[in-house]
Amino acid sequence: MARFVGFLRGINVGGHTVKKEKLQEAFTALGFQNVATYKQSGNVIFETSIANTEEVTAKIMEKLAGMLGYQVDVLLRTIQQLKNIIDSEPFKGQNKEGTSFLVTMLPKAPATFPLQLPLTIPKSTAQIIAFTGTEVFSVTHGGGEGALPNPFIESKLKIKSTTRNLNIIREIVEKFGD
Repeated sequence: MARFVGFLRGINVGGHTVKKEKLQEAFTALGFQNVATYKQSGNVIFETSIANTEEVTAKIMEKLAGMLGYQVDVLLRTIQQLKNIIDSEPFKGQNKEGTSFLVTMLPKAPATFPLQLPLTIPKSTAQIIAFTGTEVFSVTHGGGEGALPNPFIESKLKIKSTTRNLNIIREIVEKFGD
């Protein structure tokens, strides 16, 4: 059994509210096991014997669209992939005081990355500092900047993505890692 984390994009924002129990029920109905949500319902941890991540993603998106009446993009990562993000120390050397470290997950690696890094997001002090395949790493400094990297990255790459604080990723690995 593989353990995945389904990072749901845009859940419980924009007037769409979904209780974690309803999400757990949907994932269980798909045959997934040991289903749990973490901190916010947009982080769903589960196990499945299906190895094909595209198949798993498609099943979840179809189930959620039928249940909720709107599309929810799902970005899957294994616990090992999340451990690898943490172990790679993408924020090493960054000033920690008053800073949030954000990881934007992409559904697939773009053929080319169009941004020259590091890059300060216009009209802010938020910076995109690194990119590796399916993750983009950003640093924000409060004042509502935490919401900036995701729409900026989506507009530049023309894909749907979702962003989580590195602390949440670390906590998921600590709680659900083997």
